[in-house]
Amino acid sequence: MDENAGHPRRWAILGVLVFSLLAVVLDNTILNVAMKTIADPVAGLGATQSELEWAINSYTLVFAGLLFTFGVIGDRTGRKRMLFVGMVLFGLSSLASAYAQDPTQLILARAAMGIGGAAIMPATLAIISNVFPARERGKAIGVWAAGVGLAVAIGPITGGLLLERFWWGSVFLINVPIVLISMALIGPVVPESRDPRPSRLDPVGVLLSIIGLVAVVYGIIRGGELATVTSPEVFVPVLAGVAVLAAFVWWERRIDNPAFDVRYFGDVRFTSAIATIGIVFFAMMGGMFFLTFYLQVALGFSPVQAGALMLPFAVAQLIFAPLSQRVNEKFGAKLSATVSLLVLTAILLGYTFFDLHTPVPVLLAVFFVQGVAMANIMPPATTAIMEALPREKAGVGSAMSNTVRQVAGALGVAVLGSVLSSSYRGEIAPALAGLPADVQHAGGESVMATAALAHSLGERGESLLGLANEAFVHSMHVTSLASAGIALAGAAVVARWMPGKPRPVSQPEQQEPAVV
Repeated sequence: MDENAGHPRRWAILGVLVFSLLAVVLDNTILNVAMKTIADPVAGLGATQSELEWAINSYTLVFAGLLFTFGVIGDRTGRKRMLFVGMVLFGLSSLASAYAQDPTQLILARAAMGIGGAAIMPATLAIISNVFPARERGKAIGVWAAGVGLAVAIGPITGGLLLERFWWGSVFLINVPIVLISMALIGPVVPESRDPRPSRLDPVGVLLSIIGLVAVVYGIIRGGELATVTSPEVFVPVLAGVAVLAAFVWWERRIDNPAFDVRYFGDVRFTSAIATIGIVFFAMMGGMFFLTFYLQVALGFSPVQAGALMLPFAVAQLIFAPLSQRVNEKFGAKLSATVSLLVLTAILLGYTFFDLHTPVPVLLAVFFVQGVAMANIMPPATTAIMEALPREKAGVGSAMSNTVRQVAGALGVAVLGSVLSSSYRGEIAPALAGLPADVQHAGGESVMATAALAHSLGERGESLLGLANEAFVHSMHVTSLASAGIALAGAAVVARWMPGKPRPVSQPEQQEPAVV
Protein backbone atom coordinates (compact mmCIF):
# COMPACT_ATOMS: atom_id res chain seq x y z
CA MET A 1 0.00 0.00 0.00
CA ASP A 2 1.30 3.45 -0.95
CA GLU A 3 1.53 5.40 2.32
CA ASN A 4 1.02 8.70 0.49
CA ALA A 5 -2.09 7.48 -1.32
CA GLY A 6 -3.60 5.45 1.52
CA HIS A 7 -5.61 2.26 1.28
CA PRO A 8 -7.88 2.14 -1.82
CA ARG A 9 -10.90 1.17 0.35
CA ARG A 10 -10.06 3.54 3.20
CA TRP A 11 -13.44 5.31 3.34
CA ALA A 12 -15.34 2.02 3.38
CA ILE A 13 -12.98 0.85 6.15
CA LEU A 14 -13.73 4.05 8.09
CA GLY A 15 -17.47 3.42 7.77
CA VAL A 16 -17.10 -0.10 9.17
CA LEU A 17 -14.95 1.13 12.07
CA VAL A 18 -17.40 3.90 12.98
CA PHE A 19 -20.26 1.37 12.92
CA SER A 20 -18.22 -1.02 15.07
CA LEU A 21 -17.70 1.70 17.66
CA LEU A 22 -21.43 2.47 17.73
CA ALA A 23 -22.23 -0.23 20.29
CA VAL A 24 -19.50 0.89 22.70
CA VAL A 25 -20.61 4.54 22.72
CA LEU A 26 -24.34 3.85 22.47
CA ASP A 27 -24.25 1.61 25.52
CA ASN A 28 -23.04 4.30 27.93
CA THR A 29 -25.71 6.85 27.02
CA ILE A 30 -28.48 4.24 26.89
CA LEU A 31 -27.66 3.08 30.43
CA ASN A 32 -28.30 6.57 31.85
CA VAL A 33 -31.94 6.40 30.73
CA ALA A 34 -32.34 2.81 31.99
CA MET A 35 -31.13 3.36 35.57
CA LYS A 36 -34.56 4.08 37.05
CA THR A 37 -35.99 0.93 35.48
CA ILE A 38 -33.06 -1.23 36.64
CA ALA A 39 -33.57 0.16 40.17
CA ASP A 40 -37.23 -0.90 40.16
CA PRO A 41 -37.66 -4.13 42.19
CA VAL A 42 -40.51 -5.31 39.93
CA ALA A 43 -39.65 -4.08 36.43
CA GLY A 44 -35.88 -4.30 36.99
CA LEU A 45 -33.35 -5.78 39.40
CA GLY A 46 -34.08 -3.66 42.46
CA ALA A 47 -30.58 -2.18 42.29
CA THR A 48 -29.64 0.31 44.99
CA GLN A 49 -28.07 3.65 44.13
CA SER A 50 -24.60 2.38 45.03
CA GLU A 51 -25.13 -0.70 42.83
CA LEU A 52 -26.15 1.56 39.95
CA GLU A 53 -22.97 3.57 40.48
CA TRP A 54 -20.96 0.35 40.28
CA ALA A 55 -22.84 -0.74 37.14
CA ILE A 56 -21.50 2.43 35.49
CA ASN A 57 -18.06 2.45 37.09
CA SER A 58 -17.18 -1.24 36.72
CA TYR A 59 -17.23 -0.71 32.96
CA THR A 60 -15.41 2.62 33.06
CA LEU A 61 -12.58 1.60 35.40
CA VAL A 62 -11.79 -1.63 33.55
CA PHE A 63 -11.96 0.22 30.21
CA ALA A 64 -9.59 2.95 31.41
CA GLY A 65 -7.19 0.52 33.05
CA LEU A 66 -6.79 -1.71 29.99
CA LEU A 67 -6.87 0.91 27.22
CA PHE A 68 -3.08 1.25 26.86
CA THR A 69 -2.38 -2.45 27.30
CA PHE A 70 -4.83 -3.56 24.63
CA GLY A 71 -3.49 -0.91 22.29
CA VAL A 72 0.01 -2.39 22.66
CA ILE A 73 -1.29 -5.96 22.30
CA GLY A 74 -3.09 -4.94 19.11
CA ASP A 75 0.11 -3.40 17.76
CA ARG A 76 1.91 -6.70 18.44
CA THR A 77 -0.65 -9.34 17.42
CA GLY A 78 -2.66 -7.44 14.79
CA ARG A 79 -5.20 -4.65 15.14
CA LYS A 80 -7.87 -6.38 13.08
CA ARG A 81 -7.50 -9.48 15.25
CA MET A 82 -7.76 -7.33 18.39
CA LEU A 83 -10.86 -5.66 16.99
CA PHE A 84 -12.44 -9.08 16.41
CA VAL A 85 -11.58 -10.20 19.94
CA GLY A 86 -13.00 -7.01 21.40
CA MET A 87 -16.25 -7.32 19.44
CA VAL A 88 -16.73 -10.94 20.58
CA LEU A 89 -16.11 -10.02 24.23
CA PHE A 90 -18.38 -6.99 24.01
CA GLY A 91 -21.19 -8.97 22.38
CA LEU A 92 -21.04 -11.88 24.85
CA SER A 93 -20.84 -9.60 27.89
CA SER A 94 -23.75 -7.49 26.54
CA LEU A 95 -25.76 -10.71 26.34
CA ALA A 96 -24.77 -11.53 29.94
CA SER A 97 -25.77 -8.01 31.05
CA ALA A 98 -29.17 -8.29 29.37
CA TYR A 99 -30.01 -11.51 31.22
CA ALA A 100 -28.38 -10.69 34.58
CA GLN A 101 -30.49 -12.01 37.45
CA ASP A 102 -29.28 -9.61 40.13
CA PRO A 103 -27.24 -6.39 40.42
CA THR A 104 -24.00 -8.24 41.18
CA GLN A 105 -24.23 -10.20 37.94
CA LEU A 106 -24.91 -6.97 36.06
CA ILE A 107 -21.87 -5.26 37.63
CA LEU A 108 -19.59 -8.19 36.68
CA ALA A 109 -21.02 -8.37 33.14
CA ARG A 110 -20.49 -4.62 32.74
CA ALA A 111 -16.86 -5.05 33.82
CA ALA A 112 -16.50 -7.67 31.07
CA MET A 113 -17.99 -5.19 28.62
CA GLY A 114 -15.23 -2.78 29.68
CA ILE A 115 -12.64 -5.36 28.62
CA GLY A 116 -14.24 -5.60 25.17
CA GLY A 117 -14.54 -1.83 24.84
CA ALA A 118 -10.87 -1.35 25.75
CA ALA A 119 -9.91 -3.75 22.95
CA ILE A 120 -12.14 -2.01 20.38
CA MET A 121 -11.42 1.69 20.94
CA PRO A 122 -7.63 1.85 20.35
CA ALA A 123 -7.83 -0.64 17.47
CA THR A 124 -10.22 1.59 15.51
CA LEU A 125 -7.99 4.67 15.80
CA ALA A 126 -4.82 2.70 15.01
CA ILE A 127 -6.38 1.22 11.86
CA ILE A 128 -7.57 4.67 10.73
CA SER A 129 -4.04 6.04 11.15
CA ASN A 130 -2.68 3.09 9.16
CA VAL A 131 -5.02 3.21 6.14
CA PHE A 132 -5.29 7.00 5.67
CA PRO A 133 -2.47 9.21 4.36
CA ALA A 134 -1.36 12.11 6.55
CA ARG A 135 -3.25 14.68 4.44
CA GLU A 136 -6.62 12.91 5.03
CA ARG A 137 -6.05 11.61 8.56
CA GLY A 138 -7.48 14.67 10.30
CA LYS A 139 -10.64 14.54 8.22
CA ALA A 140 -11.01 10.80 8.86
CA ILE A 141 -10.64 11.23 12.61
CA GLY A 142 -13.19 14.06 12.40
CA VAL A 143 -15.67 11.67 10.77
CA TRP A 144 -14.85 9.10 13.47
CA ALA A 145 -15.51 11.70 16.19
CA ALA A 146 -18.76 12.75 14.48
CA GLY A 147 -19.86 9.10 14.56
CA VAL A 148 -19.17 9.02 18.28
CA GLY A 149 -21.19 12.23 18.69
CA LEU A 150 -24.08 10.76 16.73
CA ALA A 151 -24.11 7.69 18.99
CA VAL A 152 -24.19 9.97 22.03
CA ALA A 153 -27.12 11.85 20.49
CA ILE A 154 -29.29 8.84 19.65
CA GLY A 155 -28.44 6.86 22.81
CA PRO A 156 -30.97 8.38 25.26
CA ILE A 157 -33.91 8.35 22.86
CA THR A 158 -33.05 4.82 21.69
CA GLY A 159 -32.94 3.64 25.31
CA GLY A 160 -36.28 5.28 26.02
CA LEU A 161 -37.96 3.63 23.01
CA LEU A 162 -36.58 0.22 23.96
CA LEU A 163 -37.74 0.53 27.58
CA GLU A 164 -41.25 1.52 26.50
CA ARG A 165 -41.63 -1.63 24.40
CA PHE A 166 -39.35 -4.23 25.98
CA TRP A 167 -37.80 -5.19 29.32
CA TRP A 168 -34.77 -3.45 30.82
CA GLY A 169 -32.30 -5.97 29.34
CA SER A 170 -33.13 -4.77 25.82
CA VAL A 171 -30.80 -1.76 26.32
CA PHE A 172 -27.90 -4.24 26.41
CA LEU A 173 -29.32 -6.78 23.96
CA ILE A 174 -29.38 -4.12 21.22
CA ASN A 175 -25.57 -4.38 21.15
CA VAL A 176 -25.63 -7.99 19.95
CA PRO A 177 -26.95 -7.41 16.39
CA ILE A 178 -24.62 -4.41 16.02
CA VAL A 179 -21.69 -6.63 17.02
CA LEU A 180 -22.71 -9.42 14.61
CA ILE A 181 -23.11 -7.02 11.67
CA SER A 182 -19.79 -5.37 12.52
CA MET A 183 -17.94 -8.69 12.57
CA ALA A 184 -19.46 -9.66 9.23
CA LEU A 185 -18.18 -6.38 7.74
CA ILE A 186 -14.77 -6.32 9.46
CA GLY A 187 -13.73 -9.67 7.94
CA PRO A 188 -13.81 -8.75 4.22
CA VAL A 189 -13.29 -4.97 4.47
CA VAL A 190 -10.75 -4.13 7.18
CA PRO A 191 -7.09 -5.02 6.47
CA GLU A 192 -4.74 -6.44 9.08
CA SER A 193 -1.89 -4.25 10.33
CA ARG A 194 0.81 -4.34 13.01
CA ASP A 195 3.39 -1.99 14.44
CA PRO A 196 6.87 -3.18 13.35
CA ARG A 197 8.29 -1.71 16.58
CA PRO A 198 5.59 -2.16 19.23
CA SER A 199 5.93 -0.96 22.80
CA ARG A 200 6.47 -3.37 25.66
CA LEU A 201 3.67 -4.34 28.03
CA ASP A 202 3.38 -3.01 31.57
CA PRO A 203 1.23 -5.55 33.47
CA VAL A 204 2.39 -4.32 36.90
CA GLY A 205 1.29 -0.75 36.12
CA VAL A 206 -2.09 -1.90 34.81
CA LEU A 207 -2.72 -4.03 37.90
CA LEU A 208 -1.72 -1.27 40.32
CA SER A 209 -3.89 1.33 38.55
CA ILE A 210 -7.03 -0.84 38.56
CA ILE A 211 -6.60 -1.97 42.20
CA GLY A 212 -5.95 1.58 43.37
CA LEU A 213 -8.87 3.14 41.51
CA VAL A 214 -11.33 0.41 42.52
CA ALA A 215 -10.35 0.79 46.20
CA VAL A 216 -10.76 4.57 46.12
CA VAL A 217 -14.11 4.39 44.31
CA TYR A 218 -15.34 1.65 46.65
CA GLY A 219 -14.57 3.79 49.70
CA ILE A 220 -16.26 6.85 48.20
CA ILE A 221 -19.42 4.95 47.26
CA ARG A 222 -19.49 3.22 50.64
CA GLY A 223 -19.28 6.64 52.29
CA GLY A 224 -22.41 7.67 50.40
CA GLU A 225 -24.22 4.52 51.56
CA LEU A 226 -23.30 5.04 55.22
CA ALA A 227 -23.56 8.86 55.10
CA THR A 228 -20.23 9.17 56.93
CA VAL A 229 -16.52 9.39 56.18
CA THR A 230 -15.36 8.35 59.66
CA SER A 231 -16.21 4.65 59.33
CA PRO A 232 -13.25 2.30 58.71
CA GLU A 233 -15.32 0.86 55.84
CA VAL A 234 -14.88 4.23 54.14
CA PHE A 235 -11.46 5.63 54.98
CA VAL A 236 -9.52 2.35 55.02
CA PRO A 237 -10.17 1.44 51.35
CA VAL A 238 -9.70 5.09 50.27
CA LEU A 239 -6.33 5.35 52.04
CA ALA A 240 -5.30 1.92 50.75
CA GLY A 241 -6.27 2.94 47.22
CA VAL A 242 -4.33 6.20 47.45
CA ALA A 243 -1.28 4.24 48.67
CA VAL A 244 -1.56 1.82 45.73
CA LEU A 245 -1.92 4.73 43.28
CA ALA A 246 1.19 6.34 44.80
CA ALA A 247 3.01 3.04 44.18
CA PHE A 248 1.64 3.14 40.61
CA VAL A 249 3.11 6.62 40.05
CA TRP A 250 6.47 5.50 41.50
CA TRP A 251 6.49 2.43 39.25
CA GLU A 252 5.54 4.38 36.11
CA ARG A 253 8.36 6.89 36.72
CA ARG A 254 11.06 4.25 36.97
CA ILE A 255 10.32 1.97 33.98
CA ASP A 256 11.04 2.59 30.30
CA ASN A 257 7.67 1.39 28.97
CA PRO A 258 5.01 2.89 31.29
CA ALA A 259 1.33 2.17 30.67
CA PHE A 260 0.62 5.77 31.69
CA ASP A 261 3.65 8.05 31.40
CA VAL A 262 3.31 10.37 34.40
CA ARG A 263 6.49 12.22 33.40
CA TYR A 264 4.47 14.27 30.90
CA PHE A 265 2.73 15.94 33.85
CA GLY A 266 5.92 17.92 34.41
CA ASP A 267 4.76 20.15 31.52
CA VAL A 268 2.23 22.60 32.96
CA ARG A 269 0.53 22.99 29.56
CA PHE A 270 -0.13 19.27 29.38
CA THR A 271 -1.23 19.08 33.02
CA SER A 272 -3.67 22.00 32.75
CA ALA A 273 -5.24 20.58 29.57
CA ILE A 274 -5.57 17.07 31.05
CA ALA A 275 -7.00 18.57 34.25
CA THR A 276 -9.58 20.48 32.18
CA ILE A 277 -10.77 17.29 30.48
CA GLY A 278 -10.88 15.47 33.81
CA ILE A 279 -12.85 18.23 35.56
CA VAL A 280 -15.37 18.51 32.72
CA PHE A 281 -16.11 14.79 32.67
CA PHE A 282 -16.15 14.61 36.46
CA ALA A 283 -18.90 17.24 36.56
CA MET A 284 -20.74 15.93 33.49
CA MET A 285 -20.95 12.24 34.45
CA GLY A 286 -21.90 13.07 38.02
CA GLY A 287 -24.52 15.50 36.75
CA MET A 288 -25.98 13.00 34.31
CA PHE A 289 -26.36 10.55 37.20
CA PHE A 290 -28.65 12.79 39.26
CA LEU A 291 -30.46 14.25 36.24
CA THR A 292 -31.72 10.77 35.34
CA PHE A 293 -33.55 10.47 38.67
CA TYR A 294 -34.69 14.09 38.58
CA LEU A 295 -36.37 13.69 35.19
CA GLN A 296 -37.83 10.21 35.67
CA VAL A 297 -38.62 10.11 39.40
CA ALA A 298 -39.08 13.67 40.66
CA LEU A 299 -40.74 15.03 37.48
CA GLY A 300 -42.34 11.72 36.46
CA PHE A 301 -41.25 11.61 32.81
CA SER A 302 -41.17 8.27 31.01
CA PRO A 303 -37.82 6.90 29.77
CA VAL A 304 -38.52 7.98 26.19
CA GLN A 305 -39.58 11.47 27.33
CA ALA A 306 -36.44 11.77 29.47
CA GLY A 307 -34.35 10.68 26.50
CA ALA A 308 -36.00 13.26 24.28
CA LEU A 309 -35.35 16.00 26.85
CA MET A 310 -31.62 15.25 26.68
CA LEU A 311 -31.52 15.62 22.88
CA PRO A 312 -30.75 19.39 22.96
CA PHE A 313 -27.49 18.61 24.77
CA ALA A 314 -26.46 16.15 22.04
CA VAL A 315 -27.70 18.40 19.20
CA ALA A 316 -25.61 21.29 20.55
CA GLN A 317 -22.58 19.00 20.57
CA LEU A 318 -23.19 17.97 16.95
CA ILE A 319 -23.63 21.59 15.80
CA PHE A 320 -20.90 23.36 17.74
CA ALA A 321 -18.16 20.75 18.14
CA PRO A 322 -17.17 20.97 14.43
CA LEU A 323 -17.13 24.79 14.70
CA SER A 324 -15.21 24.94 17.97
CA GLN A 325 -11.79 24.68 16.34
CA ARG A 326 -12.43 28.01 14.58
CA VAL A 327 -13.28 29.57 17.95
CA ASN A 328 -10.10 28.11 19.37
CA GLU A 329 -8.00 29.47 16.51
CA LYS A 330 -9.54 32.94 16.78
CA PHE A 331 -9.48 33.44 20.55
CA GLY A 332 -6.92 30.89 21.76
CA ALA A 333 -7.26 27.88 24.05
CA LYS A 334 -7.07 29.85 27.30
CA LEU A 335 -9.90 32.28 26.58
CA SER A 336 -12.28 29.86 24.83
CA ALA A 337 -11.89 27.14 27.47
CA THR A 338 -12.11 29.57 30.41
CA VAL A 339 -15.32 31.19 29.12
CA SER A 340 -16.84 27.77 28.36
CA LEU A 341 -16.02 26.50 31.87
CA LEU A 342 -17.55 29.63 33.40
CA VAL A 343 -20.72 29.03 31.36
CA LEU A 344 -20.72 25.40 32.54
CA THR A 345 -20.35 26.63 36.13
CA ALA A 346 -23.35 28.94 35.65
CA ILE A 347 -25.40 26.05 34.23
CA LEU A 348 -24.56 23.82 37.19
CA LEU A 349 -25.52 26.66 39.54
CA GLY A 350 -28.72 26.97 37.53
CA TYR A 351 -29.65 23.42 38.54
CA THR A 352 -30.10 24.73 42.09
CA PHE A 353 -33.20 26.59 40.86
CA PHE A 354 -34.79 23.46 39.37
CA ASP A 355 -37.77 22.19 41.35
CA LEU A 356 -40.80 19.95 40.92
CA HIS A 357 -42.48 22.50 38.64
CA THR A 358 -39.66 23.63 36.32
CA PRO A 359 -41.13 24.21 32.80
CA VAL A 360 -39.96 21.93 29.99
CA PRO A 361 -38.74 24.85 27.77
CA VAL A 362 -36.40 25.90 30.60
CA LEU A 363 -35.00 22.36 30.82
CA LEU A 364 -34.44 22.23 27.06
CA ALA A 365 -32.72 25.64 26.97
CA VAL A 366 -30.39 24.78 29.88
CA PHE A 367 -29.42 21.42 28.38
CA PHE A 368 -28.71 23.07 25.02
CA VAL A 369 -26.46 25.76 26.53
CA GLN A 370 -24.64 23.08 28.52
CA GLY A 371 -24.03 21.18 25.29
CA VAL A 372 -22.65 24.32 23.63
CA ALA A 373 -20.26 24.91 26.54
CA MET A 374 -19.06 21.31 26.50
CA ALA A 375 -18.50 21.45 22.74
CA ASN A 376 -16.18 24.43 23.14
CA ILE A 377 -14.10 22.98 25.98
CA MET A 378 -12.83 19.70 24.57
CA PRO A 379 -11.15 20.91 21.31
CA PRO A 380 -8.93 23.59 22.93
CA ALA A 381 -7.98 21.17 25.71
CA THR A 382 -7.18 18.42 23.20
CA THR A 383 -5.19 20.85 21.04
CA ALA A 384 -3.21 21.97 24.08
CA ILE A 385 -2.38 18.35 24.91
CA MET A 386 -1.14 17.65 21.38
CA GLU A 387 0.91 20.86 21.25
CA ALA A 388 2.57 20.01 24.57
CA LEU A 389 3.82 16.64 23.28
CA PRO A 390 6.25 15.75 20.50
CA ARG A 391 4.47 14.96 17.24
CA GLU A 392 5.48 11.30 17.38
CA LYS A 393 3.72 11.02 20.77
CA ALA A 394 0.30 12.13 19.46
CA GLY A 395 -1.14 8.66 19.95
CA VAL A 396 0.09 8.58 23.54
CA GLY A 397 -1.51 11.95 24.24
CA SER A 398 -4.84 10.80 22.81
CA ALA A 399 -4.78 7.61 24.87
CA MET A 400 -3.83 9.45 28.06
CA SER A 401 -6.62 12.02 27.62
CA ASN A 402 -9.13 9.22 27.00
CA THR A 403 -7.95 7.39 30.11
CA VAL A 404 -8.25 10.53 32.26
CA ARG A 405 -11.71 11.14 30.80
CA GLN A 406 -12.91 7.68 31.81
CA VAL A 407 -11.36 7.80 35.29
CA ALA A 408 -12.70 11.30 35.97
CA GLY A 409 -16.16 10.22 34.84
CA ALA A 410 -16.05 7.24 37.22
CA LEU A 411 -14.91 9.45 40.09
CA GLY A 412 -17.63 11.97 39.23
CA VAL A 413 -20.33 9.31 39.50
CA ALA A 414 -18.80 8.00 42.75
CA VAL A 415 -18.16 11.33 44.48
CA LEU A 416 -21.25 13.26 43.35
CA GLY A 417 -23.40 10.14 43.72
CA SER A 418 -22.19 9.85 47.31
CA VAL A 419 -22.90 13.54 47.95
CA LEU A 420 -26.39 13.01 46.54
CA SER A 421 -26.95 9.91 48.69
CA SER A 422 -25.64 11.47 51.93
CA SER A 423 -27.64 14.67 51.47
CA TYR A 424 -30.80 12.75 50.60
CA ARG A 425 -30.48 10.45 53.61
CA GLY A 426 -30.21 13.41 55.96
CA GLU A 427 -33.12 15.24 54.33
CA ILE A 428 -35.56 12.29 54.28
CA ALA A 429 -34.67 11.04 57.79
CA PRO A 430 -37.43 13.03 59.64
CA ALA A 431 -40.10 11.58 57.31
CA LEU A 432 -38.97 8.02 58.12
CA ALA A 433 -38.86 8.54 61.88
CA GLY A 434 -40.95 6.00 63.79
CA LEU A 435 -40.24 3.15 61.37
CA PRO A 436 -37.97 0.23 62.38
CA ALA A 437 -34.25 1.09 62.18
CA ASP A 438 -33.52 -1.36 59.35
CA VAL A 439 -36.48 -0.02 57.35
CA GLN A 440 -35.30 3.56 57.88
CA HIS A 441 -31.80 2.72 56.67
CA ALA A 442 -32.97 0.83 53.56
CA GLY A 443 -35.74 3.31 52.73
CA GLY A 444 -33.45 6.33 53.07
CA GLU A 445 -30.74 5.04 50.73
CA SER A 446 -32.19 6.75 47.62
CA VAL A 447 -35.36 8.29 46.27
CA MET A 448 -36.12 4.99 44.50
CA ALA A 449 -35.80 3.09 47.78
CA THR A 450 -38.14 5.55 49.53
CA ALA A 451 -40.64 5.26 46.65
CA ALA A 452 -40.59 1.44 46.95
CA LEU A 453 -41.17 1.76 50.72
CA ALA A 454 -44.02 4.22 50.16
CA HIS A 455 -45.75 1.84 47.74
CA SER A 456 -45.46 -1.00 50.27
CA LEU A 457 -47.22 1.14 52.89
CA GLY A 458 -50.31 1.66 50.71
CA GLU A 459 -52.35 4.77 51.50
CA ARG A 460 -50.06 5.60 54.43
CA GLY A 461 -47.19 6.00 51.98
CA GLU A 462 -48.80 8.52 49.60
CA SER A 463 -47.60 11.55 51.55
CA LEU A 464 -44.14 9.97 51.80
CA LEU A 465 -43.79 10.07 47.99
CA GLY A 466 -44.16 13.83 47.93
CA LEU A 467 -41.67 14.25 50.77
CA ALA A 468 -39.22 11.95 48.97
CA ASN A 469 -39.35 14.05 45.79
CA GLU A 470 -38.82 17.27 47.76
CA ALA A 471 -35.89 15.70 49.63
CA PHE A 472 -34.37 14.55 46.36
CA VAL A 473 -34.62 18.01 44.80
CA HIS A 474 -32.88 19.45 47.86
CA SER A 475 -30.07 16.86 47.63
CA MET A 476 -29.77 17.58 43.89
CA HIS A 477 -29.26 21.26 44.72
CA VAL A 478 -26.44 20.37 47.14
CA THR A 479 -24.83 18.11 44.54
CA SER A 480 -25.17 20.80 41.87
CA LEU A 481 -23.36 23.29 44.10
CA ALA A 482 -20.52 20.79 44.55
CA SER A 483 -20.37 20.28 40.77
CA ALA A 484 -20.33 24.02 40.14
CA GLY A 485 -17.48 24.48 42.62
CA ILE A 486 -15.42 21.86 40.78
CA ALA A 487 -16.15 23.48 37.39
CA LEU A 488 -15.17 26.90 38.78
CA ALA A 489 -11.89 25.44 40.04
CA GLY A 490 -11.33 24.12 36.51
CA ALA A 491 -11.88 27.59 35.08
CA ALA A 492 -9.27 28.98 37.48
CA VAL A 493 -6.75 26.30 36.45
CA VAL A 494 -7.32 27.02 32.76
CA ALA A 495 -7.13 30.80 33.20
CA ARG A 496 -3.86 30.47 35.10
CA TRP A 497 -1.94 27.77 33.23
CA MET A 498 -3.41 26.88 29.85
CA PRO A 499 -1.49 28.50 26.97
CA GLY A 500 -3.18 31.43 25.26
CA LYS A 501 -3.41 32.31 21.60
CA PRO A 502 -0.01 31.93 19.94
CA ARG A 503 1.52 35.10 18.58
CA PRO A 504 1.63 35.26 14.78
CA VAL A 505 5.04 34.59 13.30
CA SER A 506 6.46 37.81 11.85
CA GLN A 507 7.04 37.65 8.13
CA PRO A 508 10.00 39.26 6.33
CA GLU A 509 9.18 42.61 4.80
CA GLN A 510 10.29 41.44 1.37
CA GLN A 511 10.24 37.90 0.12
CA GLU A 512 11.67 36.67 -3.13
CA PRO A 513 9.08 35.02 -5.37
CA ALA A 514 9.38 31.28 -5.66
CA VAL A 515 11.03 29.98 -8.81
CA VAL A 516 8.71 27.66 -10.71
